[in-house]
Amino acid sequence: MNRLTFRARTPWRFKIATVLAASLLTALAAQALDKAPLRDRWSTQDVATLASMRLKEAGQRPSEPSNAYEQRTEAATLGRALFNDARLSKNGQVACASCHSADKQFQDGKQFGQGVGTGKRRTMPLMGAAHSPFLFWDGRKDSLWSQALGPMEDAAEHGGNRVRFVKLVQAHYKEQYQFVFGPMPALGKLPEDASPGGTEAERAAWATMPESSREAVNRVFANMGKAIAAFERNISYGESRFDQYAQATVAGQGRGQEVLSQQEVRGLRLFLTKGQCVTCHNGPLLTDHAFHNTGVPPIDRAKPDRGRAEGLKKLLQDEFNCLGRYSDAKPEQCGELQFLATNDPGQLAAFRTPSLRNVAERAPYMHAGQFSTLEQVLQHYAASPKAVLGHSELAQSGEKHADRQTISLSTAEIQDVSAFLGTLNGPVIQAK
Repeated sequence: MNRLTFRARTPWRFKIATVLAASLLTALAAQALDKAPLRDRWSTQDVATLASMRLKEAGQRPSEPSNAYEQRTEAATLGRALFNDARLSKNGQVACASCHSADKQFQDGKQFGQGVGTGKRRTMPLMGAAHSPFLFWDGRKDSLWSQALGPMEDAAEHGGNRVRFVKLVQAHYKEQYQFVFGPMPALGKLPEDASPGGTEAERAAWATMPESSREAVNRVFANMGKAIAAFERNISYGESRFDQYAQATVAGQGRGQEVLSQQEVRGLRLFLTKGQCVTCHNGPLLTDHAFHNTGVPPIDRAKPDRGRAEGLKKLLQDEFNCLGRYSDAKPEQCGELQFLATNDPGQLAAFRTPSLRNVAERAPYMHAGQFSTLEQVLQHYAASPKAVLGHSELAQSGEKHADRQTISLSTAEIQDVSAFLGTLNGPVIQAK
């Protein structure tokens, strides 16, 4: 090698060495920061609780045994089309997406669901719904596909009937339908409108149909729900600042804890302790998937909503539940349905625990939008009022309670918890 060549190559070798050294120093510095002392100290039990609340602990979306088509891409494609098709309504203006809007957390931001009429409850978001064993505020459905069918024939939502919907699928989606579910069954001559649960005229028309035609219509109708569920199961929550904080705390990375402010951490401590929020809002989706009466005031005190007590009756009578003839599950796969307690007085006026993920972006709150802010929600729990119907699970002041203590939160503490709830905001993800 001559001197000229050596001089030409030396600067490049020097630059490479410099870059490598700088990268090593950066990595060491980052490691040192990660190993910095924890800013916030937690007990071993608290760390375990925080670990269990990380979104990644939810794991893969569970398989729904009653829907054999939910993981098929072509089913999700058909389901997306049906989800956005406003022709699946009485007035041709309401689609599933009308109340479950992608740009509004897959809900509508209104106190009451608004379809062809006005509903009586708040629209629930779709994110993470595939993890829930029961759907709706009262749990009257036990699968995503069955849930998708209910609003279509509800007078205040889509306001239609299954015969008209099935005829629409036959006219506009037959090829897509058959690609997923196989040949469309012979429907025979059908009336314009008919349903076993519609208007008096629709019920009468349904009764005149031969059993074979009713069975065929129900099969196609059920498959419509299964396709919509295949689309909906891919809608989920993304990680939030809280998840980053929990991961840093579990891993012992002091710098990572800085993602939350001191006020937000105070709120988290209250959430886990004297606020007793974690009693029901636990796990990676921050819900126990159960039903509770917490004394939320009804919209109409003269006609209070019976909640789970009524929803349970509807679930057991539903022809589209896990044990029904349109389910793809074996009876032994329907354990949630087979072992339900049907005589629990605690179900009266009890409502499903919603996930708290993204909750700060989903006002108003409670099953009928009774509260417009998170502070009002927290004030309600601190006040622990008696239930208008049934018995509230919250401990009343001066009451001896087997499972709960009276919730006592100052105005400042309520603000701290509210600040923490804002850290649960994350992106909404639609998997392909």
